[in-house]
Amino acid sequence: MTEYCQVSTTIDSPEAAAELARSAVEARMAACGQVVGAINSVYWWEGKVDSGQEWLVLFKTTAERADALVEHVRGLHPYDVPEIISTPIMGGNPAYLDWIGEETRPR
Repeated sequence: MTEYCQVSTTIDSPEAAAELARSAVEARMAACGQVVGAINSVYWWEGKVDSGQEWLVLFKTTAERADALVEHVRGLHPYDVPEIISTPIMGGNPAYLDWIGEETRPR
């Protein structure tokens, strides 16, 4: 298992995306939350193909804090079945990775 990961989700407004990012960073579950968008999503929902505009939120965290972050996002997310994906970070700038570890330590 890697020590760091990126958790991502999509949500239906830039305000909601910014609030998810801010709440996770303030709770020290993520060192960083980046909002990307708007993006156009096409997906199956309730037996038909649907589409909508969404915003992507990328969180940087540690493997140790990832499960808590996923639960935090699930608890605040308005979707019935939100996309929340955790992806290992296999490498990167050592100083940046150290920063992630430092900023996600509970205070």
